[in-house]
Amino acid sequence: MLKELLTGALLDPNSGRAQVEEEPAGGVEQARRRDLTITVTFDNNPYADGCQTGWGFSCLVRGIEKTILFDTGADGRVLMANLRALQLDPEQVEMLVLSHAHGDHVDGLTEFLKANVDVSVYLLRSFPESFKAQIRRVGAEVIEVHEAAEICDNVYTTGEMGRGIIEQALVIETQQGLVVITGCAHPGIANIAREAKQMRERPLYLVMGGFHLSGQSAARIQELIRDLQGLGVERAAPCHCSGDLARELFEERFGVDYISLGVGKTLVIEGAFAQAQ
Repeated sequence: MLKELLTGALLDPNSGRAQVEEEPAGGVEQARRRDLTITVTFDNNPYADGCQTGWGFSCLVRGIEKTILFDTGADGRVLMANLRALQLDPEQVEMLVLSHAHGDHVDGLTEFLKANVDVSVYLLRSFPESFKAQIRRVGAEVIEVHEAAEICDNVYTTGEMGRGIIEQALVIETQQGLVVITGCAHPGIANIAREAKQMRERPLYLVMGGFHLSGQSAARIQELIRDLQGLGVERAAPCHCSGDLARELFEERFGVDYISLGVGKTLVIEGAFAQAQ
């Protein structure tokens, strides 16, 4: 079962779908290790009181072998303020995964590294050498990604995707299926979902993050929704650069399997792993 934790009304408990429970933002630090917990720590869509919005994306992934911060948003001060508001300790982060080199996904890195330099930063081989050197200079480890690879138990990178703007996505293998987290999905959200499915040969449970659909026509968005549903995507949670129209159309087409995301929103997939990592 996937729960959306924060304030909100309970959905039909007989539907077997996600429930929205009343629990303070950030109050899931004690989540059981067999559960997968994903908290949106930077987004331009509001959700939790006390969190600041900003153009960009970041989320904290817990309950896996190593705690991962995926992307850092566009403003490190906002990112760190949101972590404090959500009672999330940056020193608990063990790995940083950066989806691509655009500022709205990496500009928060410098401020974060002031709080925690004892991390491994997984970035694309195509990132500027000056960017890599800056990270090494402050003492963090840089791991360059080119091909698809497992980066810790049950967690994978798609490797470099795309021919224009190169990007990687995070893929987490759970008992329910694959969870795919995207930064902006410049290579195409359906292409990323398809790659994840082919990589692991598992069904697609949840696709979330930036879908890069802002400004796209309703017809184009509907086509992408059909593509995702044709791939078997069970649940969808677009945010950041997805755009309001896309969010509306995804909600219309996915119904109870649509998840509205915003900064401070926490998702918990219960029983995601067979045993503690």
